[in-house]
Amino acid sequence: MNLEKTITFADHLAKAEEIGQGVKPLTELDASLTVVEAYHVQLKTIERKVNGGQRVVGKKIGLTSLAMQKLLGVDQPDYGHLLDSMDIDNGGKISTDKVLQPKVEAEIAFILKSDLVGPKVTAMDVLMATDYVLPALEIVDSRIADWKIKLQDTIADNASSGLYVLGNRPMKVSELDLVQTGVVLYKNGEIVNTGVGAAALGNPAICVAWLANKLFEFGISLKAGEVILSGALSAAANAVPGDRFQARFAHLGEVTVNF
Repeated sequence: MNLEKTITFADHLAKAEEIGQGVKPLTELDASLTVVEAYHVQLKTIERKVNGGQRVVGKKIGLTSLAMQKLLGVDQPDYGHLLDSMDIDNGGKISTDKVLQPKVEAEIAFILKSDLVGPKVTAMDVLMATDYVLPALEIVDSRIADWKIKLQDTIADNASSGLYVLGNRPMKVSELDLVQTGVVLYKNGEIVNTGVGAAALGNPAICVAWLANKLFEFGISLKAGEVILSGALSAAANAVPGDRFQARFAHLGEVTVNF
C-alpha cells in the first residue's frame, strides 16, 4: 500500500477520536486491504501519537482465543501498541469521554526485564525475560462504528486498544502456574464470566513469544521495561457509565476500574 493510502486510512480513524463517534470500516472503503497494509496504518497512527508527545510503553496481544479467531475467520492473533496515555490507576475512574464503545477483559500482564527479539523467541525465552507479572484489565475500544470489524479493521485500529489497568501486586513467573491461573471477572459485584491462563493460546507466555516473533517482521522488538498484555482470559464485557469492574486472579490478586 502506498504512503498516501496509509495516511488516508490513518486520518479516517483519527477522525473518530476527534468527533467522538465511530466511523465506517476500512474494509468497506477498500475491500482489498491486506493484513500487512493494516499494520502499516497502525504504525502510522502510533508514529503520529509519538511525534505528538506520547510514549510507547508496551504492546497488547488480541485474538488469542480460538472463539475470537473463528469469529473473525483468522488463524493467529494480532497486536497493538500501548501508550503512556492509556494507563489507568488500579481502582481509578475512566471518564466516558475517553472511550467510544468500551468493553472490559481480564488479562495477565508481563513486565519485561530484558529485550525479546524475534524471529525464534520461545515461551521459555519469555519466562526468562520476564521481571514479573501482574493482574490486568484491558479496556478494548473501537473507532469503527458498532464494532463492525474484520481482522484488517481491528489491526489498523491499533488492535482495538483503548486503555489498561494494572494491579499492584507483582509476582515472579516461577511463583505461579500461568496455564492454570484462573480469573473471575465481576461487573457491579456480579460474576459476568470466568477464565484461565490456558485460554490464551494454551499459555500466556506463548502469546508473548508469538508477539516478539511477529514484531520482527516489522523491524520492531520488545524492550526491557515494557508492559505486555498477553491476551484476554475472559470474554469482553460491555461497559457503560456507572459500571465497576473487578478481576480476581488466583494467587495473583485483583484489579479494579470504574466508569
